Amino acid sequence: MRWRPLGAALAATAALIALPATHPSARAAEIPLSQGKTATASSVENAGTAAGKAVDGDTGTRWSSAAGDDQWLQVDLGVTASVTRVELDWEAAYGKDYKVQISQDGTAWTDLKSVTGSDGGTDTLDVSGRGRYVRMLGVHRATQWGYSLWEFQVFGGTDAGQAGCDSGNAARGRTATASSTENAGTPASAAFDGDTATRWSSQAADPQWLQVDLGAVKDLCKVDLNWEAAYAKDFQIQASADGQNWSTLKSVTGATGGTASYDVSGSGRYLRIYGTARGTGYGYSLWEVGVHTGTSGLPPVQGGGDLGPNVIVVDPSTPNLQQKFDDVFARQETAQFGTGRYQFLLKPGTYNGINAQLGFYTSISGLGLNPDDTQINGDVTVDAGWFNGNATQNFWRSAENLALNPVSGTDRWAVAQAAPFRRIHVKGGLNLAPNGYGWASGGYIADSRIDGTVGPYSQQQWYTRDSSVGGWTNGVWNMTFSGVQGAPATNFDSGPYTTLDTTPVSREKPFLYLDGSSYKVFVPAKRTNARGVSWPANAGTSLPLDRFYIVKPGATAATINAALAQGLNLLFTPGVYHLDQTLDVTRPDTVVLGLGLATLIPDNGVDAMHVADVDGVRLAGFLIDAGPVNSDTLLRVGTPGAGADHSANPTTVQDVFIRIGGAGPGLATNSVVVDSDDVIIDHTWIWRADHGSGVGWDTNRADYGLRVNGDDVLVTGLFVEHFNKYDVYWNGERGRTIFLQNEKAYDVPNAAAVTHDGIVGYAAYKVADSVTTHEAWGLGSYCNFTADPSIVQAHGFQVPVTPGVKLHDLLVISLGGKGQYAHVVNSTGAPTSGTDTVPSKVTSFP
Repeated sequence: MRWRPLGAALAATAALIALPATHPSARAAEIPLSQGKTATASSVENAGTAAGKAVDGDTGTRWSSAAGDDQWLQVDLGVTASVTRVELDWEAAYGKDYKVQISQDGTAWTDLKSVTGSDGGTDTLDVSGRGRYVRMLGVHRATQWGYSLWEFQVFGGTDAGQAGCDSGNAARGRTATASSTENAGTPASAAFDGDTATRWSSQAADPQWLQVDLGAVKDLCKVDLNWEAAYAKDFQIQASADGQNWSTLKSVTGATGGTASYDVSGSGRYLRIYGTARGTGYGYSLWEVGVHTGTSGLPPVQGGGDLGPNVIVVDPSTPNLQQKFDDVFARQETAQFGTGRYQFLLKPGTYNGINAQLGFYTSISGLGLNPDDTQINGDVTVDAGWFNGNATQNFWRSAENLALNPVSGTDRWAVAQAAPFRRIHVKGGLNLAPNGYGWASGGYIADSRIDGTVGPYSQQQWYTRDSSVGGWTNGVWNMTFSGVQGAPATNFDSGPYTTLDTTPVSREKPFLYLDGSSYKVFVPAKRTNARGVSWPANAGTSLPLDRFYIVKPGATAATINAALAQGLNLLFTPGVYHLDQTLDVTRPDTVVLGLGLATLIPDNGVDAMHVADVDGVRLAGFLIDAGPVNSDTLLRVGTPGAGADHSANPTTVQDVFIRIGGAGPGLATNSVVVDSDDVIIDHTWIWRADHGSGVGWDTNRADYGLRVNGDDVLVTGLFVEHFNKYDVYWNGERGRTIFLQNEKAYDVPNAAAVTHDGIVGYAAYKVADSVTTHEAWGLGSYCNFTADPSIVQAHGFQVPVTPGVKLHDLLVISLGGKGQYAHVVNSTGAPTSGTDTVPSKVTSFP
């Protein structure tokens, strides 16, 4: 905690004496929802500036924080409310940049408004959102002091749902189950039969639960409990959409039994009473449970349904099938920054004479449970005729879960970044270069079997994971393999190869398939020390499509969040989705899966997506495109300071791509921030655009690509480029990276613009000085300082020198002499020089 010096305090006192005797008060006619409610804060400057002072209705008292940027003040409104306006009455120490956020549980937060460039005084913000908790989250202070608010006022209305809460018991006669029963005469159903002379009772142990299936998702507004003498002292009322993943509507402690009613706010098909501490030496016993339903004004979001207008489902008998592929390719071949998005889904069977050429934002996937269920006697092709044989811009397309028997014996997949090739069986060879062997800058293969030889030829770099190949010829700079049968041996001292025998932890991407005539999503299981493909064993679970909200073009962020709150997973169909509020993923094991490079654009400076610090979330297959108003963080996984162990069931981020600029001006301070432990990032391209529309040093400013604060995070296949400061900044312990492809920003105006701490240039990959254990393999950073070719960057990589921090096989390259590197890592490694694009390498550090 930092105290203001006496001189400053006297100056502040003098300033206050000059003010009117009473600080101007905000609206007296309307009482804020926040007034007199419980307030908490990240810190207080001293005992006289407590959090509650900002919600006491007294404009002569204030809250003030410690002197730091990352500070917050929050208020618990006591009930769920519809918030329409927030007023912040700043003292002289005001927030220049800050967010106003809302939450149902005080843990998972949604942005209501991002404010940049405030000038203090009174900020009146019109907002729209529902929740119980509202907070001000400081981003940057305007002064050297902390943040200080005379009043923090929240306006709106509490939910009118209680007045419209149905008096009938929606649970009566419904199917009930329990963790246990005392005997056959006290079944779970007895608590829902409308007979107050019958009861459910459990075994004498903690915890125990009783649940009821309401038959469909309902809005829940009140729960009545009629306890027998064996009551619960501490318990929770919970709701679930699927009977497996639960959210807490009410936590009760110190109950005394008898009859009690509890107002709740939430939705679900299943309601559960979850007892954690008994009030007697017996079990738990309830005469009756009543569940009342109402409406929040929004009907429950329904799962399942069709896949929307941009998913093209075909089978071998589909008429004019080749023409369908050709028509989409004609629209997408050159549409690098267009809005078209397409997904081809091929039903199991054999397809003859097909050449599916894939342009931008086009994906092709088989609908079998195994790749060999969908056989193409033909090709899936990516080439570079549109760009005169240069494949370095063949981005944003994918192929998945099918088998290929190429017409010529070799399929061509000449891609650059963000073009995954997953779960493919190639019954022949695979050529990764364009026709004519022009430049290429890929790429990624996973969980695939290539019976013949893979020929990278002109590919600069490539990462292959958990696959098998019949052979691998040549390579340019950086070819990295983990868990690949048939991979070449490491030869990085003289060649491009880095090979790890296994991948330490991996889990394949979820995928859509047909079970008979029903769509399901298969969610593969985690593997450790994997080598080779995961199929046909297919360890994992299947989720029916009615457990997904099928997101289609035109869907709003409010509806998507409502679906998440109900416990539904998300399946984004191909399209471009504008978000006026952050998507909050708070339930463990939630799947968010995109088809056809579905694209999320945050509007008005909100963050695109936040994931709570929970187990087993799967994010896969979508693009986040920054909007023209600066977002603080486009994707955040976990919450700041998180420390829960998720090693048994980690969150995975796969084929999730980030773009700032290119399709138009985009701004974001941070692209991806990982706060949770044990997260696996498996293939991402995090790109600050170097070409396209809305590109310039400040026009599409983005300071950081990937920031890792969580411990035990693993990244496999990391592509991150062109950020204004650090492309990768790693704070967490025991982090690991297998393969990095990086280019430094082309448009650095001069050396002064990137000089910090006496160092010229921000490292592509920075491990914080406090880290004691870290390891990485196969890292490459390239410079192409087109705005000022005289820049000499100090190094590509910067790490603490300690025995626990180890780097293997890293290189830096000057592309055509446009700028140079003085060293590879820290002050180790020879400088680059000249225009010949020759790597400077370090095989082991320290």
